[in-house]
Amino acid sequence: MNTPPSGPAPVPTTLGALLRPVRGRLVLTALCSAVAAAASVVPLVCLVELARILLPGLTGDPIDEGRAWTAVTVAAAALALRLVLLLGASTISHLADVRLGSLLRRRVVGHLGRVPLGWFTQRNSGLVKKAVQDDVGSLHHLVAHSVTELTTAVVVPAVIVGYLLLSDPLMTLITLVPVAAGLLGLRIATRGTTQKLIEYAGSQARLGSVAVQFTDGITEVKTFGTLGRAHDAYREAAEEFDGLHRDWMRSSSAGATFMELALSPMTLLLTTVVSGAALVHSGHLDAPAELLPFVVLGLAIPAPVLAVGFNYHALLAARGAAARVREVLAEPVLPAPVEAAAAPDADATLRLESVDFDYGDHTVLRGVDLTLPPGTMTALVGASGAGKSTLAKLAARFHDPSAGRITLGGTDLRALSFDDLYAHIGFVFQDTTPLGVSVRDNIRLARPGADDTEVLRAAAAAQLTEVIERLPRGLDSVIGDDAVLSGGECQRIAIARAILADRPLLVLDEATSAVDPDSEAAIQQALSALSAGRTLLVIAHRLHTVRGADTIVVLDDGRVVEQGTHDELLANGGDYSALWAAHRGGDEPHRPDDTTESELSNR
Repeated sequence: MNTPPSGPAPVPTTLGALLRPVRGRLVLTALCSAVAAAASVVPLVCLVELARILLPGLTGDPIDEGRAWTAVTVAAAALALRLVLLLGASTISHLADVRLGSLLRRRVVGHLGRVPLGWFTQRNSGLVKKAVQDDVGSLHHLVAHSVTELTTAVVVPAVIVGYLLLSDPLMTLITLVPVAAGLLGLRIATRGTTQKLIEYAGSQARLGSVAVQFTDGITEVKTFGTLGRAHDAYREAAEEFDGLHRDWMRSSSAGATFMELALSPMTLLLTTVVSGAALVHSGHLDAPAELLPFVVLGLAIPAPVLAVGFNYHALLAARGAAARVREVLAEPVLPAPVEAAAAPDADATLRLESVDFDYGDHTVLRGVDLTLPPGTMTALVGASGAGKSTLAKLAARFHDPSAGRITLGGTDLRALSFDDLYAHIGFVFQDTTPLGVSVRDNIRLARPGADDTEVLRAAAAAQLTEVIERLPRGLDSVIGDDAVLSGGECQRIAIARAILADRPLLVLDEATSAVDPDSEAAIQQALSALSAGRTLLVIAHRLHTVRGADTIVVLDDGRVVEQGTHDELLANGGDYSALWAAHRGGDEPHRPDDTTESELSNR
């Protein structure tokens, strides 16, 4: 009896849960920052006290040198303590950032290794890179800096206000008026920032996309005389981006300017001195010297507040990145069995039994029944959107069926370990991108221990020998560095990898759909070598390549409407007959050699 699949690992649903691995370090950072922030106020208090001690000397009165030196000593000790604690807090927070980044990257990569492989076909490498690298990297400010900044922004004003209240509550309130005005300006400047950041990022992405499309397609644009329309698309995206940026700056600039003016030293100094003079004149304050704490300490309040204001966007961006990381970690994974079933035999039969598959609200496959006996070739044909690629991906367990089941040797694919499953099933797809490593390592990806003799034998079978010989360092040539390959050559590397992996069941998805005739001939020869003695599930729009298949399955709107051999289906006069007639009458005529060297069935 098969063991039911295990459930997904717990996913962090809040920012706190995401930061849990470094929570202790962040708490320690906050404590060090709080003490350091309090210590930063002590020298200012000592300066005020020192002034009070020294002022009588201006009138000839004796000075208490002991108290003066005590104030200086305390100030120096506080500065030293602050320096040590800030250094400690910065070290701890940056170590926490490095640890969290390492943990999250490993967790995200590990999680992506368990999500359905079909997830990657719906997303490009840039989006995966953003999830693994960029978004995790964007957490740097949140972890390494924001704790210190926010703690300082709270503790410094709180300590100063507490000290000033002991001196004179009314004067304290007057000193805080510009600070309150500055906070109001900050509120105005950051109003709606979250939504504006989303709109800004979306517009920036559209601008980048249009720019890349325009650059990549410049040859076609100029050749077919669509330069003006292409420029219009770029201009519209640029104007949209410029408009959003301008509106954002316009809406926030007034508040930001008001905040900076209100919290400027001159504003604070004028407010304190003018109001203090009035209070001295009215008799509320006994002497001008009583203004010293408010003049000296009041100027220290805005700095930490301004630091938070200036870094507010970075903090929001970090929070947004954290949310996107959580979304990636929340992607459903393919469940693995708690106790895997026994590995199937090499000649096991693959069966689809009443298989349905839904993508969102759309049903892609409906009630598919299909059997792939060992050593046979089954071809999937049909119009675009009929469900061919989806069926092939289900057979390789890129997704799980919404209903029904797929078995290998009578065992549900969901009950097999991934190692056993992919030791039995291999695949070659139409869109293949080699890794940025050597040609050797690309070919032996499934068998890292394979020696050069085996690698070269697989390369020869995949028609890659001439390609490798012209590369500057042969098998050691790094793809993307000193080896720039065409699409057909990349396809042949994937075929060589599949030959070396030696899986008994192969899924081939449009292996020659987008290559030139010369590459197609080479790929067809490579596929003939690859398919020898194996069970094949093949998708092809070029019907002549699968004319000799043991079974041709015709799909329409996610259903199997016909299946049989080429001759049987032509005799039926159904959907396949119409597809074949369209194929023979299309832009790609049937060639005399189509049924010889270029047919997969000639194996």
